[in-house]
Amino acid sequence: MAGPDTAVVTSATFDDFTKGVALVDFTATWCGPCKALAPIVDKLATEFKGKVNVGKLDIDENPEPAQNHGIMGVPTLLFFKGGKVVDQHVGLLNESALRSKLQKLSS
Repeated sequence: MAGPDTAVVTSATFDDFTKGVALVDFTATWCGPCKALAPIVDKLATEFKGKVNVGKLDIDENPEPAQNHGIMGVPTLLFFKGGKVVDQHVGLLNESALRSKLQKLSS
């Protein structure tokens, strides 16, 4: 499911996880584009380890954070600084575009 440096985010851990600099990948097991995005997120989680917390949240198992943030489709990526959403992307994102967003987030 998640790579070695990708956290599994749940409803219970969401608020603590997003307090710092974080990326949350809202995903679902039945979502094809989510499966295509997963290895990119896992690779960049390792690349940005120590700079950006990277995690995945299954919307079927943890619907509350998705509802609270108005997630209407997956994959949706939310980028956080200090508990606030500073950027978001809906749909598949290529590796270089996601890396660019993470570099901006971590600077």
